[in-house]
Amino acid sequence: MKLSILLLFITFFTISLVYPQVSERKLVSINNKKMAYITFGLEKRKIDEPIVVFESGLGSSGGSNGSLFPFIQDSFAGIVYDRNGIGESELDSAVRTDADVIKRLHDLLTILKISPPYLLVGHSIGGPFIRLFASKYPEEIAGLFFIDPTDFMLTKEEDDEVKLKTSSKTGYQELLSINLQNILKDPTISRGFRHELKRELDESTPYFFKNYTSLPPLPDIPVTIMIAYNKHIEQYETKMNEELKLGINLIQWWKALDQLRIQHYAEMIKNNRNSKIILLPRYSHGIHQQDPKLVAEALISTYKTCIKQ
Repeated sequence: MKLSILLLFITFFTISLVYPQVSERKLVSINNKKMAYITFGLEKRKIDEPIVVFESGLGSSGGSNGSLFPFIQDSFAGIVYDRNGIGESELDSAVRTDADVIKRLHDLLTILKISPPYLLVGHSIGGPFIRLFASKYPEEIAGLFFIDPTDFMLTKEEDDEVKLKTSSKTGYQELLSINLQNILKDPTISRGFRHELKRELDESTPYFFKNYTSLPPLPDIPVTIMIAYNKHIEQYETKMNEELKLGINLIQWWKALDQLRIQHYAEMIKNNRNSKIILLPRYSHGIHQQDPKLVAEALISTYKTCIKQ
């Protein structure tokens, strides 16, 4: 995950993109806090058919998925929501870990009486979230669909090896922490976004994604993983590298990290039939914004595979 790219998507793709296209935004109280969501296609959903549940990237509301809806909203039933403190959902200070995030999502589905099975879609850090959901509620999952997911499986030893091989001073794990801390210094960010940043900083302090290290294997469900690699090195990345004296050899560094991420996700699904990794050279982190039709077609295909299971 390139965090700086992610922040651009937080800025430009807001909740207004998705709600008017599908149905009116609704609010429901969970733990005495309002959560915003929309549903579509529920009236056509047949018994035991999967419902598609969207999980957005860091600081992003459900609206960040808006570009997909012209291509998918007549293909299946789904729900899009905002995590607590993001978009139109109220901040809930009791949500302190990613496990709490997953519990809130499960509570939302339960209260709305949206029964499983679920096909979970996660972009960026939403990828780790849906993997964690699958570990907590494996019997409720029909499939998983990852859009350029964060590599929560990267070890300290691997990160150090990348630094050594690319003659770089800063590793990915350290850079993520630096980025989160720098964003937290911005006094203009919302309380909800600040809370989410602090939560994710804690999840990787002192160990990277410390609560994800002992997840059970995935059940044999269809999994699709779309990974952008060999991305363009943007001017702001070069500028950040110079100004913060990170000492990163960007091209070689990202190439090595891309290879590890592909390896990690391939290992994750090695026992899953009807699963695949789709590699997209020169694509951006926001694959679903850059090429929504491509992502939508892959998601519809995954949905159909889940039905046949």
